Amino acid sequence: MENERKQKLIDLGAEALAEALLDLAVHSDAADDRIEQLIATPKENVQRFKKKLSSLKRSRRFVNWRGAAGFSRELEMLLRDVKAGVSDPLTGIELVAAFYEADNTIFEMCDDSSGTIGDVFRYDAKELFIDYASRCADKDKVADIILKVNQEDNYGIRDTLIDCAGEYLPEDAIRRMIAALQKRADKEKEEYGKRHHLLLIESLARQIKDAELFEKTRIGSWGELSTAAFIDIARVYLESGDVETAHSWLKKIPEGKTFQAYERDKLLLEIYQKQGDSAKLTELLYLKFRSHHSIDTLQALLDVIGHDRRNEIINDEVEQILKTDSLRESDAEFLIALGKIDEAEVYLLGRANQLDGNHYGSLLSLAEAMESENRHLAASLIFRSLLISILERGYTKAYPHGVRYLKKMDKLSEAITDWKIFDHHEAFKAKIFQAYGRKRSFWSKYEVKK
Repeated sequence: MENERKQKLIDLGAEALAEALLDLAVHSDAADDRIEQLIATPKENVQRFKKKLSSLKRSRRFVNWRGAAGFSRELEMLLRDVKAGVSDPLTGIELVAAFYEADNTIFEMCDDSSGTIGDVFRYDAKELFIDYASRCADKDKVADIILKVNQEDNYGIRDTLIDCAGEYLPEDAIRRMIAALQKRADKEKEEYGKRHHLLLIESLARQIKDAELFEKTRIGSWGELSTAAFIDIARVYLESGDVETAHSWLKKIPEGKTFQAYERDKLLLEIYQKQGDSAKLTELLYLKFRSHHSIDTLQALLDVIGHDRRNEIINDEVEQILKTDSLRESDAEFLIALGKIDEAEVYLLGRANQLDGNHYGSLLSLAEAMESENRHLAASLIFRSLLISILERGYTKAYPHGVRYLKKMDKLSEAITDWKIFDHHEAFKAKIFQAYGRKRSFWSKYEVKK
């Protein structure tokens, strides 16, 4: 489609396109700026960049969150001026560095709660810097510029250039940067400033796979290490190829600690695989599967113990799920994913008093799955919990959803002949009207007269 439109525009001819662009420029500052960029010489585009950046630094305007997207496009156009005007890598690096050094001004003049302004630094500016730095022959000069930019980082955005240094700098240049940063850290009297430089060293150490330096720096930065630190150090050792040391660091985590358990287990899986320890690998996969039943955790377990045991594992786990008293929506989802609809229905009906309508994301999909399988009572009970949650919270924006759920229950009730221990639909409606009848905006949408 886009290629077809492009060809049609080409067929219009240069003069017609030029007139159209000029007409657009009258009504759009962005279009006017793009035209100026296209017709400017490389030198003029560099001057345009410098002039715009200087103007930004002098500006007293404030951009609220509604204007953040438009402001981010302005900044993107600013970087395009550099890309269009600079072919010399070192000059390009210096200009992009100047953009990063304007971060204080830029962030102080806008509300970036959406993160769109920060993304210009994290992606657009970073990619442009990498392009120039990769082509620059003087790697030491590139390193010096990065160090200069990162002397301070009030908005946590300049370290973006540190975090990608391995993409354009050789190891010897990175090690010189590390030495310079260590000197800065040693001279710092304030803990915050010292930690800033040490965090940059950590990033560089990880990129050159120097796990010992990473470990030493983390200890020097924080002293007593936390569970998160044990995991970070283990990860870097594993990335550097030292599997045993990585494992030894994970063993330092006290038993029973659940903080970052997902990250810890992820590393342990890789360690056991590299060690060829099938017993430990199987044990961990069983634990992950039983802590969260899903097709993915089942598949990971079967990949190790053999797919010929699939039915055995499924039958055992379904039996265990049905024996438990507490409701886990993920277990109901797992039963449905396995095609065990009868079991899923029994599971949900037996724990209907535990349904929490605040868990909208998982419950709605369960209700729809039960409805599609003609398990009308189970579906209706789930819709009840969703409706009660909306009415209890008085969440008026969700009233249209609540009305839809109630009308859905009206329809489902026609097909339900056995209500088991649960209130019939009309009795349920009478109860909620008695409890929430004053919520007139809801009932007016439902169009029920009492």
